[in-house]
Amino acid sequence: MTGTVVIALERFLPDARRIADAVGADVVPFGPDAFRAAFSRYSRIVALMSAGVAVRGIAPLLADKWRDPAVVVVGPDLRYAVPVVGGHHGANDLARELAALGVTPVITTATETRGRESVEGIAARTGCEVVNRDSTRAVNAAVLDADVPLYAVTGPGIVVAGPGVSLLVRKGEYVVGVGCRKGTPAADVEEAIRQALARAGIAPDEALVYATTAQKRGEAGLASAVAGLGGNLVFLDDETLNAQETPSPSRASLIGLAGVAEPSALAVSKRKELVLAKQTYGSVTVAIAR
Repeated sequence: MTGTVVIALERFLPDARRIADAVGADVVPFGPDAFRAAFSRYSRIVALMSAGVAVRGIAPLLADKWRDPAVVVVGPDLRYAVPVVGGHHGANDLARELAALGVTPVITTATETRGRESVEGIAARTGCEVVNRDSTRAVNAAVLDADVPLYAVTGPGIVVAGPGVSLLVRKGEYVVGVGCRKGTPAADVEEAIRQALARAGIAPDEALVYATTAQKRGEAGLASAVAGLGGNLVFLDDETLNAQETPSPSRASLIGLAGVAEPSALAVSKRKELVLAKQTYGSVTVAIAR
C-alpha cells in the first residue's frame, strides 16, 4: 500500500490508473465506503470525479486539518486539479505533481496565491513539525501583510512561544510530558525520562518535544535534563493544560492544574493518544503521547 490513492468512478478507471502511475498511487473504484476506507489508510487522496460527489463523500469524515488526508479533486476531463482539503498539508504539492500529466493545479490557499510561503510549507521544506498548531492562522495572516522574521535556535534550547509565534521542531512521533517537584536535580529528571522511554520502547530521538507547565520555567534541572537528551522543551499555559482530559489523578490541583505530565503530552501530540500513562519516578512524573 502506498500513501496515495486515486478514487474514481468505474468509467474513469483507465485515467485513474494513468494518474496512479504518475504519482505512485493505488487505485480504488468509487463506492459508498471508498472515502471512509481511504481516510483511515492514506495520507493523500485524488478524487477523479465531479467536485460535488467528492465533497459530499468527504464532508462527514472531516475532523481536524492536521489529521485529515490531503484531498485533490480532478475533473473527468483531466483539465484541473483542485485541492479541497489540506492545501497546506500536502494537497497543493499533490496538485502540482499532476501537472506532469498536463493537469493544471488550481491553488487557492491565500499565502500561495500571493507568492508567499506558509508556516506549514516551511515546516515541510525543513523537515519539521509545527508544535503550537493554533499559531499558524495568525502567523500565516501576518505573512500576507509583511515579511515575518524567522529565527533559528541551534542545538538544545528553550523557546517560549506566544500565540502569534509558530514553533517548528524536528520531526518526531512522540511527546513526552514531564512534571517535577521544585529543585529536582537534572540527573533525576533525565533518569526518570529515560526509564519512561525505555518502558514504552521509545528512543529519545523519536521524541518530537518535551512539554511541561509554564509554571516550571525556572526549573534549571528540568531544562538541563531535556538539553542532555538533545531535546526541545516547550512550556504550556494553564488554560491549555486544563483543557485536556487527564486520565490519572494528580496533585497538580495544588497549583491550579488538572495535571502536568499527561495533559502536557496530550496537548502537543498529533493523535491525542497516550502510549504511556503517568509514571512516577521519585519526584518526577512522566507521560508519553503520540
